[in-house]
Amino acid sequence: MCCISQSVSDSLPFVTTYQADGWTALADPRRRDIFERLVQQPLSVAELAGDLPISRPAVSQHLKVLHDARLVDVDQVGTRRIYRADPTGLEPLRRDLDRFWTATLQNLKRVAESEHNQEHNLTEGERS
Repeated sequence: MCCISQSVSDSLPFVTTYQADGWTALADPRRRDIFERLVQQPLSVAELAGDLPISRPAVSQHLKVLHDARLVDVDQVGTRRIYRADPTGLEPLRRDLDRFWTATLQNLKRVAESEHNQEHNLTEGERS
């Protein structure tokens, strides 16, 4: 009878890496937490894993997603890989938010003008 060996990576939940955009990468609360820590200071996988309730391999998987989305960059320092937030990766997200905010303000203006016109028409109708 053969024994089935299970490696650490086999027991980890699979982290989706096929969608490498900032919104998808930051949708996961763990990745947001990792990203926020890297905004504060560059850190290694070991330093991140030491502060989080997840394993080093899981942190590495999350970092891969963040790296693929261009939200983090990595530097090789000796045998260590140091991760840091990459502000250029936030530019597409900022553009999206600016677009959403502009559209929201335009819609709010349209609604306010429509309500004003309706009130004005009612007032005009009362005078007749």
